[in-house]
Amino acid sequence: MKMRKKWVVYLVRCSDNSLYCGISNDIKSRVTEHNSGKGAKYTRSRRPVELIGTSDEMTKSDALKLEYRIKRLPADEKLLELQAAQRISHR
Repeated sequence: MKMRKKWVVYLVRCSDNSLYCGISNDIKSRVTEHNSGKGAKYTRSRRPVELIGTSDEMTKSDALKLEYRIKRLPADEKLLELQAAQRISHR
């Protein structure tokens, strides 16, 4: 069975200016969930959130690996890592 590339890694900026990183296969719905208080526990008290970046589509496994890498970085490097991943996937 061929793995479909339908997952993205995303970054949202919360109302307290912090960043939250996650993965989704339906980014529009996921951001709506975050803003309605039904998303991640971290974002519930930091609404509204604003989508600031997404990766290219990838497998769920690759998305989880990239999310893990990004979550380990300092806030000022998270968006740069997401953008770097996009450039690599276009090669």
